[in-house]
Amino acid sequence: MDFPMILLRLADWFLYQFLANSCYRAAMKVKNNGFFFKNQSIRSSSSNQFPLHPNITKCNLYGRKSQTIVCDINGTLLRTHSFFPYFMLVAFEGGSILRALLLLISYPFLCILDYELKMRVMVFITFCGLRLKDMDSVSRAVLPKFYLENMNFQAFEVLDSAGCKVVITSVPRVMVEGFLKEYLSVDHVKGTELHTLGHYFTGLISTSGLLVKHRALKEFFGEKRPDIGIGTSSLHDHLLISLCKEAYVISKEESKSNQISVMPRDKYPKPLVFHDGRLAFLPTPLATLSMFIWLPVGILLAIFRILVGICLPYKVAVFLAMLTGVNLKVKGSAPQKSENGKGVLYVCTHRTLLDPVFLSNSLCKPLTAVTYSLSKMSEIMAPIKTVRLTRDRKQDGETMQKLLSEGDLVVCPEGTTCREPYLLRFSSLFAELADEIVPVAMNTNVTMFYGTTASGFKCLDPIFFLMNPRPSYDVQILGKLPKELTCAGGKSSHEVANYIQRKLGHALGFECTTLTRRDKYLMLAGNEGVVEEKKKKS
Repeated sequence: MDFPMILLRLADWFLYQFLANSCYRAAMKVKNNGFFFKNQSIRSSSSNQFPLHPNITKCNLYGRKSQTIVCDINGTLLRTHSFFPYFMLVAFEGGSILRALLLLISYPFLCILDYELKMRVMVFITFCGLRLKDMDSVSRAVLPKFYLENMNFQAFEVLDSAGCKVVITSVPRVMVEGFLKEYLSVDHVKGTELHTLGHYFTGLISTSGLLVKHRALKEFFGEKRPDIGIGTSSLHDHLLISLCKEAYVISKEESKSNQISVMPRDKYPKPLVFHDGRLAFLPTPLATLSMFIWLPVGILLAIFRILVGICLPYKVAVFLAMLTGVNLKVKGSAPQKSENGKGVLYVCTHRTLLDPVFLSNSLCKPLTAVTYSLSKMSEIMAPIKTVRLTRDRKQDGETMQKLLSEGDLVVCPEGTTCREPYLLRFSSLFAELADEIVPVAMNTNVTMFYGTTASGFKCLDPIFFLMNPRPSYDVQILGKLPKELTCAGGKSSHEVANYIQRKLGHALGFECTTLTRRDKYLMLAGNEGVVEEKKKKS
């Protein structure tokens, strides 16, 4: 039923545009001949008959805790005035690359549609056949990062100053409600509802239709008027905020160009420690087009870089990798050989699965890496020896002791990767096993794809990282830990682990936390990040 309505609306739009353009040209001819607005004073009084609302910078932030505020997220709380990039994030991260390509191809067609038809088409392409749990995962683990990075700081300060916060928006509620309530402490969210069938979205808007903001406000508040309303200068926002006791406007030009409107990371209402998804950029139409053009080149480049790392000597591999755009920065040098005949234990921050590989190439010598979870494909591609741990403390300790007796060992005591400038809690097991400990601060930078995932295919992590045009790795070898700061010097294993965490955090400018692998996976994937083996049937 919805598809024929879209066709009728398209026909209606075409006829309207045809007639409107004809009437507009006729009106301009009449105007130029002087039949309307014969003097400037009449034009001035006509254009100013409605008083303009004051700018948001004029809003007093004090004494508002007992008041109610109403606003939209699209164009008001967010500095971006198009919601296309966020639909693209859902299509790519929650759906598939083919769904994202279809949405991109539809963009020129979307540009000629009115707002309601545009929203209906984007909803259909993005949500048709999408599982409810996939949308829940994207709204929880992917979208908050991009919302926070594009938050209008001035609008947020006004929103945060009020006691009761209500967001009324025409975008799908499922795309914004989780973020608004968890990060911005919004009390009520009213948005467009989507039709579902079982555990899937149908791609259609519910029978209530696309939400009209000023009507939704009247339905929600009744005769009562909200205290504050903020919005843009558009007609829809004007109708919304005109129903409030006080109304303030955000200028589109200011929100895009004014650096004051950009929210600093230290002002985030809640620290952004974990997030998921492959895309490292906001997928605007132009940026998404660039990604799809680069994709075939990136795949071939990633395969070449992997083969170079596996087949060629360290110095040659590093040289060729840097020629293809890999940026490797190394600070510090390899420590002296261990005095007791055992190998050196390198303790690294964990940014991607390639941390031990880049450390091995930086030192130009083979290393053994221990890891809690590694796919078969990653083991095959790894140019260094990898050994799986079992999460049994006694057994893992014996395994690592044996490996140290054979040579140098790399361990990432965080137990999982973290993309943001935070260090997770360090496991203290490594401190009990060795006195020759070398902390290594590692950091990465990517512009297109993240090389880590919590809910996707981990076997593709190295490939996605190496698909970036210019992936960057910073390796800082901080030097061997003094003996008096190890367990051999009388320190407990927890004291050693916490000291090394602080030392690495200081070197990178990262904040140390007590969060663990379990916290990460519970937030991003809804599980504890442990794959239990199926018991064999007796």
